[in-house]
Amino acid sequence: MATLSIGQVAGRAGIRPSALRFYEQTGLLPPGPRVSGQRRYDQSVFDKLALIAYAKRVGFTLRETKLLLSGFSNDVPPSARWRGLANRKRAELDALIADVRRMKHLLDVALHCECPTLDECGRRLRSLQSESGMTRARSKLGARANRVMTTRGTRSRPT
Repeated sequence: MATLSIGQVAGRAGIRPSALRFYEQTGLLPPGPRVSGQRRYDQSVFDKLALIAYAKRVGFTLRETKLLLSGFSNDVPPSARWRGLANRKRAELDALIADVRRMKHLLDVALHCECPTLDECGRRLRSLQSESGMTRARSKLGARANRVMTTRGTRSRPT
């Protein structure tokens, strides 16, 4: 069976060699055997890379992707793995969508601001916060939005 170098795999898959090394280090890909000091891969690596890319596109974290690929016992079929992880991710996305809708509503309110000064805006916002409990919603939203945005960053998921 012909094997491919890390550069050949990266080129065909449209990713950087450093991404392959990262996937190996994090346990998403088993390390390719070395021949004369070079990593070598067979064609099956492209199937694993397709799964990793798909998981990334649907918003799975590295941890969730690793769980999908190797976090279940061998007797758990792929369909059950997908179902469990997808249901959890959908619930997460539903909550995020609700948070984004609330943020959009708050921005719509700001678009109609006619306050003469920012101090006046602050006073009005404080009174709204105490009336509606907006502080709790905002802090909850901020934590959730920050978590989602950091999982999209290049530092946590190379391409």
